[in-house]
Amino acid sequence: MNSDSPHQPIHILLVDDNPNNLKVLSEAIQGYGWKALMACDGESAIEQAEYAHPDLIILDVMMPGIDGFETCRRLKVSKITQDIPVIFMTALSDTIDKVKGLEIGAVDYITKPFQQEEVIARLKLHLKLSHLTRTLEQQVQKRTAELTESLQQLQQAQLRMIQNEKMSALGNLVAGIAHEMNNPLGFISATLKQAKPNIHDILEHLQLYQETVPNPSPKIIKHAEAIELDFCVEDLMKMIDSMTMACDRIKNISNSLRTFSRADRDYKQPFNLHEGIDSTILILKHRLKANDKRPAIEVFTEYGDIPELECFPGQLNQVFMNILANAIDALEEANLNRSYEDIVTNPNHIKITTFTAEKQVKIIIADNGIGMEESVKARVFDHLFTTKAVNKGTGIGLAIAKQIIVDTHHGQIDCDSTPGQGTKFTITLPFSV
Repeated sequence: MNSDSPHQPIHILLVDDNPNNLKVLSEAIQGYGWKALMACDGESAIEQAEYAHPDLIILDVMMPGIDGFETCRRLKVSKITQDIPVIFMTALSDTIDKVKGLEIGAVDYITKPFQQEEVIARLKLHLKLSHLTRTLEQQVQKRTAELTESLQQLQQAQLRMIQNEKMSALGNLVAGIAHEMNNPLGFISATLKQAKPNIHDILEHLQLYQETVPNPSPKIIKHAEAIELDFCVEDLMKMIDSMTMACDRIKNISNSLRTFSRADRDYKQPFNLHEGIDSTILILKHRLKANDKRPAIEVFTEYGDIPELECFPGQLNQVFMNILANAIDALEEANLNRSYEDIVTNPNHIKITTFTAEKQVKIIIADNGIGMEESVKARVFDHLFTTKAVNKGTGIGLAIAKQIIVDTHHGQIDCDSTPGQGTKFTITLPFSV
């Protein structure tokens, strides 16, 4: 309204079919520095109110065409004019008429013949009340906006704290596990490397005995047959090689664990995203394996030629972990109503694609799981929103993922999903983050 600014005059719309009343009221109003707008009927009053949006309306009840009651009703149902205070002025003095006017939405009722001093006093009162109401509404809106912003900042701080605590705890756990694994693993690996030539020498010595003593005793022959000596000699070196390969495998797992939980410093560092994705897949491998209800979940990777990114590796690995774990959950949920044979025919799979486009790296993680309804997809990144059962999900995984991608790495994360067909997450990261 015009009265919000001290530099703008107050406009009052006078509505009366009596020109003399309009003249008297207009002169009285202008004597206080207010601006008078005038209308002789309800229709023109509504048009002026919508166009000029006055600070207050004095409305006569008895008019040709639509009366004051109907005019007021129309003003109050319009979003443009519903907040403008309306004061009825009429010769009707019946209480029922007054109550009717107030119920329609008027703020006051002045009975003709009127005293100018009374009219001015009521105008001052209602203009002040209107100004206070608008000021209060503005303060409420401002305070609400401040509280909303504070809540968002608190939620962001909470997510960062949870994220940091999780990564710190995971880093300490994995570092401890890797350390405990590496000590005995190093001993076993070194022992196998030392044992292999020794065993080779013993077997060579046994062969010399066999050549030197061509006619062993029946007892030796019987024992050789019982232990399947030829098979043992042939298979022993293979077993040593298999154990050496197993040690290398465990060593790779240990390295992958350390890659996944790589402790982030206070500054970004170069990182190969493919290593992070591979380490995450390895950690989740136990969930991908076949079981009595379904065959293995296949993971296909189509890696493009992407550069190393300056980033916080541990945080990005956490994003990959959250999305891949959710994909596995979606596939498991989709399998609840499918037979083993149906899953074999249309197997579960997750596809991970990386490529570059316009100095950005794109990572697409797609599954053929249960998919999401539009209402769920719209809230998938909301803090504490989850569709999982109690103790199955906290609703912070994807909220943290969005914060890591958008706030920390200045990228973008989008979700595209169709019920019954699967879900696709697209992560976009600039070359320089």
